[in-house]
Formats: sequence, C-alpha cells, structure tokens
Amino acid sequence: MQSLLTELEKIREEARLLVEKRFEEFKKLGESGTEEDLFCELSFCVLTANWSAEGGIKAQGKIGKGFVYMSQEELEKALREVGHRYPQKRAEFIVRNRWLIGRLRDLIKGDPFLSREFLVKSAKGIGWKEASHFLRNTGVEDLAILDKHVLRLMKNHGLIHEIPKGWSKKRYLYAEDILRKVAREFGEPLGKLDLYLWYLVKKKVDK
Repeated sequence: MQSLLTELEKIREEARLLVEKRFEEFKKLGESGTEEDLFCELSFCVLTANWSAEGGIKAQGKIGKGFVYMSQEELEKALREVGHRYPQKRAEFIVRNRWLIGRLRDLIKGDPFLSREFLVKSAKGIGWKEASHFLRNTGVEDLAILDKHVLRLMKNHGLIHEIPKGWSKKRYLYAEDILRKVAREFGEPLGKLDLYLWYLVKKKVDK
C-alpha cells in the first residue's frame, strides 16, 4: 500500500483542482439533473463496459437524450457510427433499461450499497463496476470503480495477486475494501480516490 500512497502523494497537488472540479460536476448531476439526464449517464456506464471511457464520452456526445427516446435500431446505428464494439447488444440493454427512468434519483439518494446491488440485479448491462461507476458519476462517494486501469495499479503495487476475470459480490467487495483502506490513508473518499488513480495512470481526469 505504501508504494501506491507515495505515488499518489506525488500527483496530489497537480491533480487536486481537476479532481474537485470533476466531482462537483458529478454532484451537480446527482442533485439537479433530470431523470432523463440520470438515465443518459446510466447508459454511458453501460457503453463503457468492455469499451472505454473515451468511447463512451464520444457516444454520449453524439446520442445525447436519444438514449431516452431513440428506437433500438437508431441507437444501434449511432453506436456503430462511433465504433462501439457491441452496438446491437448495448442498444438492446439501453432500451430495456428505460423502465428505470423515474426511479434513479431515489437510488442515488438511498443507501449506496443497496442501490448498487439493485442495479446489478435489475439493470441490463450493469455489473458491479458499472453500477459503482454510475453512482459515483452522480455524486456518491463511497464506492470503488474497479476497472482494468485501477486493477493493474493494485496488482503492480502488491495490493492484489491477480486481476479477476469476473466479479462475484464477494470478490468485488473484497477488492473494494482494500482500496477503501488506501483512500482512508490518502484522506479522500473512494469516489475521489478513483479520479486520482486515473490521473496517476493517464494524466487526466475522465468520468
């Protein structure tokens, strides 16, 4: 853990303003965004699974509120145009998740662990990482987003022995608890720690 904390301390000051600005955007979305805005963010998180945040941002910019009203065929076409790896399946997931519109704010305001588990069990294309991603991107601070970049960092610094090929609840919570200890030592909540970790890897703060 100490080696990772040392690396994080080196970039703390240069990353701080970017991290704080980004997290304020997350909180604003969670507090002031419409249900449609929240659904668009959930759809972004569906798209980034087995793809990339950069690709998801590009798709979100192209489709906008179309996540709410476009037909499955229109969504699939738009996702093909931005180069998504799984346009047909992701379009299907997004359309099938529309029943969640009207319920998302309650999830954000509720117990984050119960809300995450509800999304994992109920939403299409949403696993533990994606549910954590959505809740963090709407201002929830207490969850870890265990993507490949974060997992590689954890492995390289001896926090985990291997990168899991899939997630059970038990495995995810175990790895998350390791990062929670890092966050506690670093003096930031898990949701912000993730942004510092991203900066450590990419020298930028995506969402």
